[in-house]
Amino acid sequence: MIGFMMKRNQNIIVKTPQLIFASLLLVAGCASMPSHNGANFYVKKDCGTLANCFNNIQSALDAATKEAPDKWVNIDVGEGDYYEKIVISRDKLKLHGQGSAKTRLYYDAFAQTAGVYHRNKWGTPGSATLMINAKDVDVSGIKIENTYDFLANDALADGDAKKVSNSQAVALLLDVDSDRVKIENSSIEGYQDTLFANGKRVYIKNSKISGNVDFIFGNGSVLIEDSIIESRKRAASFKEGEYQSFITAPSTQISQELGIIIYRSKIVREDGVPDNSVALGRPWHPTTKFDDGRYADPNAVGQASFIDCYMDAHINPEHWTFMNGTARDGSKTAIFTAQSSRFSEINSYGPGARHIDIGIKWRGNTNIGEIRTMFFKDWK
Repeated sequence: MIGFMMKRNQNIIVKTPQLIFASLLLVAGCASMPSHNGANFYVKKDCGTLANCFNNIQSALDAATKEAPDKWVNIDVGEGDYYEKIVISRDKLKLHGQGSAKTRLYYDAFAQTAGVYHRNKWGTPGSATLMINAKDVDVSGIKIENTYDFLANDALADGDAKKVSNSQAVALLLDVDSDRVKIENSSIEGYQDTLFANGKRVYIKNSKISGNVDFIFGNGSVLIEDSIIESRKRAASFKEGEYQSFITAPSTQISQELGIIIYRSKIVREDGVPDNSVALGRPWHPTTKFDDGRYADPNAVGQASFIDCYMDAHINPEHWTFMNGTARDGSKTAIFTAQSSRFSEINSYGPGARHIDIGIKWRGNTNIGEIRTMFFKDWK
C-alpha cells in the first residue's frame, strides 16, 4: 500500500477436512472454454502448428487488442508457469487457465523499484503481476502470484542497509478504468498488498486470496464470495499481543456505499501465524495532493463488511484497529480509527468470531441480497 505505516500482520490455514476439500476444489476447478462469439487465442509452451497460438500471455493479449471491440475475445492459457508482468487493457476479454494448480502467472516486482512500470511512477501499483484496466473481463483457473521475497526482507532488522523500505508487492491490480471484472476458481497470492482494488467493481468467487499486511485494499468495490482468505506468516519480531497483519485496508470514498464485502468465506491462516495476531481491517486514508497541501484524504472513509464468514483463532477479539496517515505537516502522525470508519460484520462463526465491543457505531447494510442488487446494477 502507498504510504504504508507498518505495525502488524497475518493469517493461517485451518486443517479441517472441510477446508482441505474446499482448497482442493479451488486449485483443481476450472471451467471450459467460453462460447462467446469472438476470436479465440491460445497460449502454450509448445504451440506446434496450432493457429493463433503464442508462447506467452502478453503476446496473446496484444493480438486480442486488434480484434473488433464489440466482440468477446477468448484466451485459453495452457498448463505451465509463466514468468510475466501483464496488462489487460481490452474490454470484453476472457482469460482462462487450466486450474490454479496447473496454470501459474508470476512475477517478482516490488514497490521500491517498480515505479518504472507505472504511468505516474508509483511503485505499489507498478509492482502488479497482473494489471486489469478494462471493463467486462473474466479471469478463471489461474494462479496469479507476486513472488517477491517479502519474508527475507521482513526478517532484516530496522536500520539494516539491505532492508527495503517499500516492500509492497501486488499480485493483482484492478486499475482506475476497470469495471465488471470477474475472478473465479483462481488463486491470488502474495504478502503485503496482494490485491489492490483501484477501479470500480470486481467480483471474486470460489477463489483463494493470501497475504499478510493489508492484503485486500483500495477504494474499489470488491465482492468476495465462497472463497478462502488466508493470512500468511511474518518474519519480523513482534511483542506478545501486537498485531502482525491486517486483512483489509479500504480507502472507500465517503460518497461510495460499497467497499470490500466478504461473504460466506473462510478466514484462515497458514502455519506460523499466532492466535489473536490479525485484524479484519484498518482504515487507509491515502496521502493525496490537495490545493492546500498533501495529506491523508479525509473523504476516504473505508467500508468493509464480513458476512456469514468462518474465522479462525488468529483473528484478534477486537477485530478492527487503527491506521496512521499523513498529517498536514507531512508527518505520519494522523491517526484514523476503526470507530470513525465504516466497518461491520454479521453472523461470524468459528474460534475467531469471539468479539470485544470497541465502540463501532456505524451500521451499514449487511443484507447480502440488497448488496448484490447494488453491486451488480447494470452488470450484464
